[in-house]
Amino acid sequence: MSIIVKASDLKFRYPRDVANREEPKFAGLPDSAKFNRHDLYDVLPVLTAVMNELESVDGEVLHLVEDVLNVMPSFITTRGDVFDYLQGSAKECLRR
Repeated sequence: MSIIVKASDLKFRYPRDVANREEPKFAGLPDSAKFNRHDLYDVLPVLTAVMNELESVDGEVLHLVEDVLNVMPSFITTRGDVFDYLQGSAKECLRR
């Protein structure tokens, strides 16, 4: 199942870093590039990958992942680490 997350699916609004829009984005692990949590163009591919990993199309799950993203510690800086943190945290929350 392939899920595509769109900006209209999101709970929060994220600024767009138009200047870096064409730069390569998250396409899977490993990815050691810096993650910009304040750029919609960086956020969407990571959230899409997390939702695919969770095999969920549930909007509430997406909003849970967004909530985790917005309280994620600032020392988690690479796209790969952000992906691991979000999917691991979401799986833990969903087990409860």
